[in-house]
Amino acid sequence: MTRIRLHALAASAAVATALCALPAAHASAEGAGTTPSSPRDTGQSVAEMAARWLAQDAEIPLAEARERVSAQDDQSALAASLEKRLGENAAGSYIDQETGELVVNVRDAAGARTVRSEGAVPRTVAFTQAQLRSAERTAATRAGADLVSSSVDPVANRAVLTVPADRVAVVSAKVKDLRGVAVQGTTARVTTQANVYGGQQIEFGGYVCSLGFNATKGSANVFITAGHCAEGYQTFRRNGVTLGSTQAFSFPGNDYAYSSLTSSWTGIGAVDMYDGYARRVTGSSSAVVGSAVCKSGRTTDWTCGSIQAKNVTVNYNNGDGTYSTVSGLTQSNTCTEGGDSGGSWMSSTLAQGVTSGGAGYGANAVCGEKVGQPNIAYFQPIGEILSVYGLTLKTS
Repeated sequence: MTRIRLHALAASAAVATALCALPAAHASAEGAGTTPSSPRDTGQSVAEMAARWLAQDAEIPLAEARERVSAQDDQSALAASLEKRLGENAAGSYIDQETGELVVNVRDAAGARTVRSEGAVPRTVAFTQAQLRSAERTAATRAGADLVSSSVDPVANRAVLTVPADRVAVVSAKVKDLRGVAVQGTTARVTTQANVYGGQQIEFGGYVCSLGFNATKGSANVFITAGHCAEGYQTFRRNGVTLGSTQAFSFPGNDYAYSSLTSSWTGIGAVDMYDGYARRVTGSSSAVVGSAVCKSGRTTDWTCGSIQAKNVTVNYNNGDGTYSTVSGLTQSNTCTEGGDSGGSWMSSTLAQGVTSGGAGYGANAVCGEKVGQPNIAYFQPIGEILSVYGLTLKTS
């Protein structure tokens, strides 16, 4: 297991970094510039917490849920490999929530043999990923300003448009001639998730976001967060102490950024679990649809769910009649709220991405589970961020 006490994560910070260093309450006791004590590794792991969520959600024994979660990393790697081998006939893949098996969609008998030879379950479907992506783009264009989000659902083998509930009939009529397209409604307002709170996590211009992951660029220490948190090349602070300044950001279109980290802080390769412990980061991956994941953020703390869709396009409501469109996101049914933007997503000890936004319900924009509605959250995958900016994830 790879869980460590947060008070062991400070080296030279005057107060805590947003997700990966010592809370301010411990700072004076430890003192700036002290050498961290040996990490303590105890309590539930990310995998255990994900398994407990899966056992409850899927109504399966905890032992079975543990087995499924432990298999996810290998299943995700196999899914990526098989889809590459299938080439233009690739039609998506997912972990079956009923059986825990990796299912790979195929178009013909040859593809089925390839999938079966690697121990996965082939499933013959009507459309390839390329066909559904093309239909998704056309349908999204026709939906226009009514579009909340669009994605390809490998389980349904459909391109799915999400629109306001009272516009489902109108949009459905616009796309009725397109094969493989489904339209669904939502009453939620989908927004990015910076929020107007002070004194917690990474602060900028009266707003608050969450730190995602610590990293390096060459020999320089940096941290990753959401792009909309860094718009305008923000300077980030924590409890009145400067953390660093934005070096680059991409939003809209994408939703990622990285900032310098001043010498007053030591960035640790770990994520706050909001229970006095932190989870080590050992690397990164891109988990397959159906995988259990957990996220860390300053508003909803540590919450878990599963991956529902990848390469999602979202039209975020800016609250002034305009929208910001972001593509390439991953969708999950995990609880997130305002202020969680930029926060960390993990599958076991592997970084998955940083929170981009989600659906908020009611006047207080709470996550769905609090009002009997579905949770809808989106994160920006970590791989693209590291590649575009030439960053190396800090691990421990």
